[in-house]
Amino acid sequence: MSGKIKNVFVSHHHKDDSSVDGLTKILSGKEYKIRNSSIRVKPENQERLDKNKISNRTIERLLRMKMRWASQVIVIIGKETHQRKWVNWEIQAAHKLGKPIVGVYESGLKNQVELPENLKKYATSIVGWRSDSVIGALEGQTQFQNPDGTPSPKIGGRHIVC
Repeated sequence: MSGKIKNVFVSHHHKDDSSVDGLTKILSGKEYKIRNSSIRVKPENQERLDKNKISNRTIERLLRMKMRWASQVIVIIGKETHQRKWVNWEIQAAHKLGKPIVGVYESGLKNQVELPENLKKYATSIVGWRSDSVIGALEGQTQFQNPDGTPSPKIGGRHIVC
């Protein structure tokens, strides 16, 4: 798998930006590189978003455009992810675009956390924070795990390999 590169869209709660960096780091240690097309909001833009100065339609168009470029979508699952309207929307949009959707529990989670509704419906895999599990899911191995990496019963979802 030396030097493998994947174009992905990483859906995440913006408080979890460091987890996106951490995911990139653990995969690069296995010589597996991801190129992420998701949006990172700078503080000055976050203020514009918070004040509704950017329409939802504009945000949706930008997210769909960035998602189309990606071959797969990774959803970083943290303690608050299930409450994030935009994460749930991104999962739905990825499903409509026919993208495989891989949920990855954040590093350090020990207990089961609530999953976003659309991830329950459309995930192709949900894995713990382990490079081999994430790479396997990105390579099309359907896996459903608990946050600690132990096997979990398969939830809804479907299997697509790109």
